[in-house]
Amino acid sequence: MFGYINMCRAYYALMRQKGSGVIINVTGNAAQTHDPEYICGVAGNAALTAFSQSLGSVNVRDSVRVISLNPGPVETERLVNLMKKKAKDRTGNADNCRALFKPLPFGRACAPDEVGAMIAFLASDRCSYNSGSVVTIDAGLSARTFSF
Repeated sequence: MFGYINMCRAYYALMRQKGSGVIINVTGNAAQTHDPEYICGVAGNAALTAFSQSLGSVNVRDSVRVISLNPGPVETERLVNLMKKKAKDRTGNADNCRALFKPLPFGRACAPDEVGAMIAFLASDRCSYNSGSVVTIDAGLSARTFSF
């Protein structure tokens, strides 16, 4: 959490001097899902989301936009390895990990390129009236009770 805060302190000051800039803090949808198996992550993501909203609320004064992007499960190497471990624990076979993605919306996790495309849009002039907000990219997972 303090890594984000310290990075924002450094770059926000530079962007304020320049008179423009965009900070997008990629946190995670745990701030919204409140998973009891991930309490520390929930607390950290909630704090970073609130931090981004608060910092982004001063954009009119400083011409610096700050947005929190909260992706749900993203098919990174880390997630695939976690799913392999879960599959092995459940079935004895790590190769069954793809079956664990089936309950997710669209039967898959978010692709890293989808997160990258959202970041590019949020940083662009096409999104220049957006600051202090939270954008969630999780196919509706945080809008309902769900576990996989």
